[in-house]
Amino acid sequence: MNFSLLKKISFFIILFTTINQSFGQNLLLSKEAKVSVLTCGTGNESYSLFGHTAIRINDPYNNIDVVYNYGAFDFNTPNFVLKFIKGDLQYFAVAHPYADFINEYNYEKRSVYEQELNIPENLKQKLFDNLNTSLASGDSHYTYKFIDKNCTSMVVDIINKTLDTVAIVKNADTDITYRTILYPYFDNHFYEKLGTSIIFGKKVDGLGTQIFLPFELQKSLKKVSFQNHPLAPENKTIIEFDEEIPGSWWNNWYTYVILLGFIALINKKSINLFYLTMMALLGLFFVFVGFYSYHLELGYNYNVLLFNPTLLGLLYFYATKNKKGIYNLAIFNIFSLLIYLAILVNKAHLLIVLPLVITSMIILVKLAIQNKKRIPIII
Repeated sequence: MNFSLLKKISFFIILFTTINQSFGQNLLLSKEAKVSVLTCGTGNESYSLFGHTAIRINDPYNNIDVVYNYGAFDFNTPNFVLKFIKGDLQYFAVAHPYADFINEYNYEKRSVYEQELNIPENLKQKLFDNLNTSLASGDSHYTYKFIDKNCTSMVVDIINKTLDTVAIVKNADTDITYRTILYPYFDNHFYEKLGTSIIFGKKVDGLGTQIFLPFELQKSLKKVSFQNHPLAPENKTIIEFDEEIPGSWWNNWYTYVILLGFIALINKKSINLFYLTMMALLGLFFVFVGFYSYHLELGYNYNVLLFNPTLLGLLYFYATKNKKGIYNLAIFNIFSLLIYLAILVNKAHLLIVLPLVITSMIILVKLAIQNKKRIPIII
């Protein structure tokens, strides 16, 4: 979100002071109160590619119209980047005035949809109390996980906790993988799609049985029942914009294929060595984050068969003119690529990494042929 963190905290202090009466009693919602789930549309920035989820409490009688958002974090956190990579960056909930929340999405030209929860008055009050207690006690702080713990899953958890049952469950697209579910969100963002394809490991190839994206929650809420009636029978459009397709001369499939085609066909030693160096360094990075990070999505990354750290050894042998070493490691990496292709046969990212596989294969085969020990022919 682009709201000022200070503004959010200040509003929360005012809100918390307003909704707490003497002796620490929470404000009682009126019979007019409505609680709903807000699903916010996707944007073109990396932080907004998947949309957003929030909870709205609207009570005209008590002049309350508040949005609770579990997607806040502090950029001033020490070692922010390392904490984000490691997976121990703390996220937390904040409260916004509804008008400010909508104005922000209106400014960003992102759609907002609302699903009112059809629950009794006592459960509306319980949800309101749970949200405020969560903010006041620090229970809203959580360690962000891409699939397991995010702004959407936190909303699901607190609503299920309020209903005292696992009412909200995923009931669509449970027979396809998380990776497949994610792919459409990267349309017109080619290199973002490529980046997530190669940095994510085995976990995202599991079946997507868990709600982790805003529009997955919206879809599931349409089909969920509670106390023998639909939990969210209507999907209301608050604001809606046509999706803007970003234009970029470089962030597309064509520059990717042209660049790799140039590398594969030009057959220039310096270019080939630079390419292999980049592939090896990326492989080292994937290995590092696989062990260093708590993000399970980054572990068991079989993409290191393509971005193979052993290519650094091949480069060393090249520098020392060790033909046998070059040949052996080239053959090893060729077999690694064949195993990689076998793993990728039924994976969503096969096509997007295939040009990289072909480019690497061409360079490695040429190196193997050039450095193969010639067998003398005796006549």
